[in-house]
Amino acid sequence: MLKHTLLHPAILSAIARAGHHGRIIIADGNYPSSTTLGPSAELVSLNLMPGVVNCCQVLDAILSAVPVDFAYVMDYERTGPYALREDPPVWAEFRAIMAIRRPGLELGLIEKWKFYEEARSKSHILTVQTADTRIFGNLILDIGVRLEGE
Repeated sequence: MLKHTLLHPAILSAIARAGHHGRIIIADGNYPSSTTLGPSAELVSLNLMPGVVNCCQVLDAILSAVPVDFAYVMDYERTGPYALREDPPVWAEFRAIMAIRRPGLELGLIEKWKFYEEARSKSHILTVQTADTRIFGNLILDIGVRLEGE
């Protein structure tokens, strides 16, 4: 029986095949997953209906199962139709989950077009598409190393 909260077979399978620095993308409902898959990446769609499943639920489940060295969010736009004046509220939720599951893990920022470029890299092994309706809820996780005794 698994001791962590992640139960999804396809997600577990992709993570099991990944190694150190493999990249997982947790994507909100607006993210163009089908056109930003890396050459080795799998797409798991968990978008049942708006808001179900959301990015925070996926982050919590993944962090329960795998060590993560780095976490990056897609930086928001400051001009144009999608401009924000402050950090998206979902980022505070990401930070709260990370503080519990992986203390010391910080959110890094990646500019929007660079985020898409990073998504297409060879190290991208999995995108989990959610139905999260909150904007800028996209997250790249770099898998770390399981240390002796963990």
